[in-house]
Amino acid sequence: MGDYDGRLEAAIAYARRAGDLTLQWYGDRGLAVEAKSDQSPVTIADRQAEQLLRQMISQDYPDDGIVGEEFSDKQGATNYRWILDPIDGTKSFICGVPLYGTMVAVERQSERGREPVIGVLHFPALQEGIFAGRGQGAQCYRPQQAEPQLARVDAVKSLDKCVVLTSDHDTFAKRGSQTAWQSVTSAAKYSRTWGDAYGYYLVATGRAHVMVDPILNIWDAAAVMPIILEAGGQFTDWHGHPRIDSGDALATCGPIHAEILKLLQQ
Repeated sequence: MGDYDGRLEAAIAYARRAGDLTLQWYGDRGLAVEAKSDQSPVTIADRQAEQLLRQMISQDYPDDGIVGEEFSDKQGATNYRWILDPIDGTKSFICGVPLYGTMVAVERQSERGREPVIGVLHFPALQEGIFAGRGQGAQCYRPQQAEPQLARVDAVKSLDKCVVLTSDHDTFAKRGSQTAWQSVTSAAKYSRTWGDAYGYYLVATGRAHVMVDPILNIWDAAAVMPIILEAGGQFTDWHGHPRIDSGDALATCGPIHAEILKLLQQ
């Protein structure tokens, strides 16, 4: 690994440390859960994990900007900005389901604009995850592996052979796009709600083929984009633009991306 002045290696270490901090509360049936202004749940684990991430970044890269889900943005003086989601899949976390993840991304400003160049997804309860730096490929790690392994999508070319995932099918109704979701799932081999960060992880490692979210924030998408691209897949918004700030996202293994976009744009 290398490049980005050590930020890729740092992002991996930060995600592991902050994610592992959440295990102090994982499985705690007495964990207090609050509702944020958008009615999404938040816990002390979310806040303390993000605080730890911010502390580590500010110590090692004090001039970089920081955007996180739980606290205010920090303006930076460099071309780099960190984007943090301490617990992606909080509903899974509070239910004791191990498919939640800690997401760390680094965005770089260039003449083309802001671009996510580093992504890390760490799944604390599983002790596995995936990371990527643009131009350096994507690698996944699991407890039974001595070293990280190359991650690649499974580039099937027919939707009827695809496993399609989403985080929560109810969000399609909130967006008014439930018919589009039904069109996608009826054409696919299987559809499941193994979503949030874990769904994108499954696409990047070839175990699923489509992950679609009708509603999401920048911290939900920033780490995912470089991982999917470096694993050989495609990542866009629902209009086919390679963006993380559109409020929706589509990640696929590649060949069926345009077909899925047409169905979603109904």
